[in-house]
Order: sequence, then structure tokens, then C-alpha cells
Amino acid sequence: MEEDTPTASKKIKPDGIDGQGPPEIGNSAGGDESLDFIGRLPDEVLGTIISLLPTKDGARTQAISRRWRPLWRATPLNLDAGSDLTGQDRKCVLFVSKILADHPGPARRFKLPGFRLRNRYAKVDGWLRSRALGGLQELHFSYDIEDPMLRYPLPPSALRFAPTLRVASICSCDFPNQMAPSLRFPCLKQLTLYGVAISQDALHSMLSGCPVLESFLLESNLGVGCLRIKSSSLRSFGFSVSCYGNRGQNPVNLNELIIEDAPCLERLVPLDSNDGRSLVIIRVMRAPKLKILGTLSDGITTLEVGTTVFQKMISLSLTTSMRTVKILALDSCGPNLNSVVDFLRCFPCVQKLYILSHLTKDMKNKRSYNPLDPIECLETHLTEVVLYNYWGMRPDVDFAKFIILNAKVLKKMLFGAFNNGNAKWMASQRRRLQLDNRAAKDARFIFKRDRLYGFTRSDGDTHDLRMDDPFRSYLGR
Repeated sequence: MEEDTPTASKKIKPDGIDGQGPPEIGNSAGGDESLDFIGRLPDEVLGTIISLLPTKDGARTQAISRRWRPLWRATPLNLDAGSDLTGQDRKCVLFVSKILADHPGPARRFKLPGFRLRNRYAKVDGWLRSRALGGLQELHFSYDIEDPMLRYPLPPSALRFAPTLRVASICSCDFPNQMAPSLRFPCLKQLTLYGVAISQDALHSMLSGCPVLESFLLESNLGVGCLRIKSSSLRSFGFSVSCYGNRGQNPVNLNELIIEDAPCLERLVPLDSNDGRSLVIIRVMRAPKLKILGTLSDGITTLEVGTTVFQKMISLSLTTSMRTVKILALDSCGPNLNSVVDFLRCFPCVQKLYILSHLTKDMKNKRSYNPLDPIECLETHLTEVVLYNYWGMRPDVDFAKFIILNAKVLKKMLFGAFNNGNAKWMASQRRRLQLDNRAAKDARFIFKRDRLYGFTRSDGDTHDLRMDDPFRSYLGR
């Protein structure tokens, strides 16, 4: 929608925003009322519809008819102060203030994305104290960081919603650490902290007050060196080590993660690539339902699964296996066949394997398969392999060939290739990969031209628990 140009004659009307007309929802004025199917719905249903509309359209429903006029005020407020409301700071302040003044509450959702703070801290604090936001269920709060050396405090008034919040996303600000010990979030199921400066003790206190938390995204934060996860409800956890901005001297970044006791945890998703700048130790002590793991890279200096230990993707001991993991993603130099095989022994029931390759021409991937020492994953479980950044050179050919010749239940192998895939190159690859000798006779092999620098995922990959495979969207699959 294009932004209206303000004129002297255009004013904000009492029942609308920016003088615009109502949306085309069940408006039977001048027509046959028998065709107004939406208008026949009960007020409760219409209220639900209004609460799901964009903020501007929800407010404009008051102008549809006399019957619709009171519904917006009687419906829990959905206030999104993003670009759909207006693209101008000054108008955003006016619109948000007006909506909060006009609506009696309660509220379902308040989203303030990328707000330029400047001299408006008192204004934001006033919004958060508004009666209209009583009973708030979803809070999305983020500043636009104009000067990374300045402090951008989260108003403590934002935490007054702790008793009712179900979804919270707090970004690009300093957390009021002194409040953490008293905070309780009895309804919170989804939490995102992005670019937040928060102390280690404050974060642990906050998490201990979230008894039903199901998904947690911790990305680019400062102040937490060691994080211990102990949660009876958490199902999905995504995190990154690299920090956001440069606030303060010698910032504390996450360097150790301990999954101490997470009986419901299904997915553990490290978000950093192996750029060598972000290093972390991961210790998985108890996660009996873990199904999805990755991306693992040499940015993880140490990975401990029980008594099994990997350092920089190289196994030091293979004494514990985790049979629950079904989807595994690895960011591997080479790719290193011996290292990948050791991961498959640690996670012997993997069904889908994703490899992000960084070709090393001197990598030796020659390895014979010993049927007297079988790899369970290749024998009975591995059905799908995706190999990104495939060059078709000897190291990655030898790597792929080992899978092709030994994965007995493989159904599909997808190559994200650099080459344009002309007939000559494809014929050469078919011969070098020995596709005619594949162990699984019904397996399909698909080549797509693509280059992937890293698994860059969205919040939904951590929070959408209906998504059974967060890596599936790559290469247009």
C-alpha cells in the first residue's frame, strides 16, 4: 500500500487512520443485504477476524456500518507499528498514540519493530503503560540501533506483561537485569532474545520463571558466557555465539552451552557457521528426545554427547551414541569423510543428512567399507542426503561415492552444484560417482545449480514446531 501524502485538508478521523476509507468487508450499503454473509456472523467471530487483520484495516472496520462500529473497540487489540501502519517515524508516533487512546483494551499483540529511540524513551514507556495493552499476549519489541556505542534500555514497563505473555521477542536493547529475579512468565511459550545485553544470572533467573516455555531463540547477545539449560518443557532451542553491535569494552559472548536436563528437547540448532570467529563448547548431558541437531561445525571447539567427545569436528572418543537424532546437519571442510562417518556412528539412526561442504583439494576421502564393522546408519536408516557446494572434484566425488555405494536404503541424494550441469559434465559425474553401482537401486540423484554460504534460518525455524525439518527449504526443495 502506498503511503498517503498529508495535506492541510486531510486529518486523522475519529474512526479511521489517515482519512482512508473502510476495507471491502461485508459492506452491503446500497446493495442486497442477503449477500452480506460476513455481516451475519456473530460478534465473537467478527471480533476474531478483526484481531487478525493488519492494524490499519482493523481500525477502519469501524466505518463499515453501525453494526461494525463498536466491534474494533470490543476486540483484543492487535497493534503492529511496523511499515504496514506507516513508513514515517512522526506519523508512527501519532498513530500509535491515537490507537492506544481510542482502544479500551485488552490487547492480544503489540509489535514495535526497529523503532528509532532518539528522545522518545518517555513516549515508549507511556505506550507500554497504557490501559489498552492490559492482558497483552504477544510482545515484539526492537530498537533501530543508530549508534552502537549508546545504551538502548528496554523500559521496565515492558515486563509488566509477564503474567499474560505467550510470545515475547526482545531485540536490540539492554535488559533491566535487576528485575530478573522477581519475573515470572507462567504462560510464555515462545521467547526470542536478539542483540540483547543481559547478564548471565538475569537470563538464568528469567528462564527459571518460564515453566511452559517451548521454543527459545538466543541470537547475537552480550553478557552470557555460560548458559545452562534445565527445562521440563523446552522443545526447540536455537542460538548463535557472535554478538550484535559493539556496546562496551571486552563484551562477554556465549562460549559454553550445557544442556543439563531437557526431557522434551527435540531440536538443538547452533546458528553460527564455521567462520573461525565464533567458538563454543556444547555439552549435552540429558536430552532423551533430541531429533534434530545442527548445524555442527568446527566453530564448536568441543561437542560432548554423554562420554563421546568431538573437538573441531574430529572425534576423540566414541563411547556414547544418541539414537533419537533423525536429522543431522554438518558444516564440514573437505567434506571430511572420516569425520562424517564418526558422526554417523555417534548418531546411528540418522535418516536425513545435510552437508555444507567447503572444498579442500588436498583432502583424502579414500575409505573402504568394512562389512564386518558395519555403519548402522548406512545399513538401515539413511534415506536422504543433501550435499551443498558440490564441485565434482576428487575429494567431494570420493565423499559422495562412499555414501552412494554403501547407503543401502537411500531414496534421494541432492547435489547443490557449482557447475552448470551440461551433458558432458553430467556424464562424467555419473561415471565417477558410479551411480550404476549404487547400493540402493531405487535411489534418485538430483543436481541443482546453487551455492550456499551458510544455513541462514529465520525465527520460524526455531519457533515453528509444526516444521518437521528446518533445513528442507534450501535449494527450493
